[in-house]
Amino acid sequence: MVSFKKEETEKFRLAQPANTDCAWGIMQLKIAVLPGDYIGPEVMAASLPILEAVLKRSGHTLEHSTHPVGGAGIDASGKALPDSTLSACQQADAILFGSVGGPKWEKLPPAEQPERASLLPLRKHFKLFANVRPGFLPKTLMDASPIRPERIPNGIDMVCIRELTGGLYFGQPKRTTTLPDGDIEGVDTMVYRKSEIIRITDVAIATARARGKKLLSVDKANVLECSVLWRKVVSEHVAATAPDLTLSHMYVDNAAMQLVLNPAKFDVLLTENMFGDILSDEMAVICGSLGMLSSASLGDVKNRHDLPFGLYEPAGGSAPDIAGQNKANPCAQVLSAALMLRHSFGLNAEADAIENAVKKTIADNIRTGDIAFGGASVGTKEMGEAILKRL
Repeated sequence: MVSFKKEETEKFRLAQPANTDCAWGIMQLKIAVLPGDYIGPEVMAASLPILEAVLKRSGHTLEHSTHPVGGAGIDASGKALPDSTLSACQQADAILFGSVGGPKWEKLPPAEQPERASLLPLRKHFKLFANVRPGFLPKTLMDASPIRPERIPNGIDMVCIRELTGGLYFGQPKRTTTLPDGDIEGVDTMVYRKSEIIRITDVAIATARARGKKLLSVDKANVLECSVLWRKVVSEHVAATAPDLTLSHMYVDNAAMQLVLNPAKFDVLLTENMFGDILSDEMAVICGSLGMLSSASLGDVKNRHDLPFGLYEPAGGSAPDIAGQNKANPCAQVLSAALMLRHSFGLNAEADAIENAVKKTIADNIRTGDIAFGGASVGTKEMGEAILKRL
């Protein structure tokens, strides 16, 4: 899992103090809970008791309020990100997000659909430019990975650092136009500035220093002008500010292949928005299940505790095919709550406790159907209760 050293915080303010005893004493945590759609409310309901229990044990207090977002927001007020939901997020120290979207809202115009009209505005509003997604596969879960065991003898432990507010997803112009000859043209623009590349590289540097001091930057510099600039800026910035790290580069198509062929050699990946979106989902699959992977989206905005305001969400989607059936894996949501404690509140010991409880539950062979692979499985609620018991 990701943690940072205190000296890194002086240069890179996204990193929380490496403080397992919470030197600032008893904290009051105020979070906005946005469960979302389909399985979102189910996994959130399984996660909150775990979060409440670990904080109660430490003497901290938790204030949380629940608000509609995504399809639920559209149904409630006609907007994927209702004004009341955004207001609640502005008053909170962090956002615990579920999953949004699904077939019910697929016929809406693209700009109004749940994910695009809720997640992207939240990232933009709170300047959440860095996505930190750990990819962790313990030995006890190796049978859940599609990778052959001999390729991952010690499991998988990597982190993808994805730039979150630039590139094709946000670049302008962005339009669909009917041309004079009647043909239709769609345009998306990939744009990156040197300053954007430097700030996400600083996130990757801090992460790599807290781990094995190896950093892999992924781009497509043999084709894209943006990637030529990306590689140049990353190379120069690491050489100037982090000569203690081992930096390497890889084209995105090769990186996608190597993640399957030799995932054990990866440690910290740094990449732009779209490439990171794709590679982090591939990383989730080789780590067993999207239901196991958490993520943190961080930026320059600080909360009341002078720590990073963040949005924390599972890597998977809303899974409408299993919604309401008590089948969804809550681990990614639970681990996202742990990331929230670590990054937005500096509560490393409490985050460790949650992460260890998840590992212990899996080691005891208690699993939801997505990671049971033919063996006995438990439901969403039961998985949450098992994790809670192991705290």
